[in-house]
Parts: sequence; C-alpha cells; structure tokens
Amino acid sequence: MNDSIETPRILVQRLLPNAQPPRYAHQGAYGDLAADLFAAEATTLTPGQTLAVRTGLAMELPSTHGALVEDRSGLAIRGITTLAGVIDPGYRGELKIVLTNLSKEPQEIAPGHRIAQLRIVRRIEARFEETDTLAEAPRGTGGFGSTGQ
Repeated sequence: MNDSIETPRILVQRLLPNAQPPRYAHQGAYGDLAADLFAAEATTLTPGQTLAVRTGLAMELPSTHGALVEDRSGLAIRGITTLAGVIDPGYRGELKIVLTNLSKEPQEIAPGHRIAQLRIVRRIEARFEETDTLAEAPRGTGGFGSTGQ
C-alpha cells in the first residue's frame, strides 16, 4: 500500500443489532477495490421489482470523500443490479441499497447476504464553464457502439 496516500477514517453507526459494517474480503497490496455491504433484513425481490434494502448502518464520511455503491458480480449474473449509488459526505441517514431484479425468478435476500460493494472515492468539486466550442479529440462525438464492438 502506498504510504503517501492517507487512509480516510469512516465512522460507522449500527442502527440494527444484526447490521454488519462494510469489510473488504481481500486486503493488502492486491486487495479489493470496494468493501462488501450486507443486508440487515430478509426480503424477496420479485421479477422486475425494485426495493431499497436496509443495511442497518449510517456512516460519517469525511468532507474530502464520498462513496459509490456498485454491483456484486455474483448477484449481477443472477440479474440483481444496484441503482442510485452515490453517497455524499454530508449524508448521515441509513444506507439503503436500491436493488432491482432483472431476472424472471424471485430472488431471496437474507440477513447477512452481501448485496453490494462500497467504493470510497475522493470528492472533487469541479468548476463548470459554458463554452461555444470544444477542442477536437480523436474520439470526437462517437458514443455507444462507436468502436464497432
């Protein structure tokens, strides 16, 4: 790990007795990019349904950092995806994970199941300036499918 990068300190408050703090499955030099988040309550996602699943946790992120909620590959392959995954540093409420079941089968979520990943990111506040033109770039205006693949 690069010692020149300060590790952010994130306070985690347990709101439900069985809530589990986020944790990295693999740590060290080649560890995980994001920490696992766990369901605190049981629920069933019916096909096409979107629900906010409770983690039973609230966090205090430093003003310099935020977090992004990402899919877990094991759930994504089963058709469960996350939505609305930005956590601002000033938010202090319960972290709920918005899950959607894209599969044709009901999906059971039990307390303690890993339901998403939490990626901590440095907060950068950009300055947006309006302009009439943009500099040329090799990609130009090519968007979705522009590489032909």
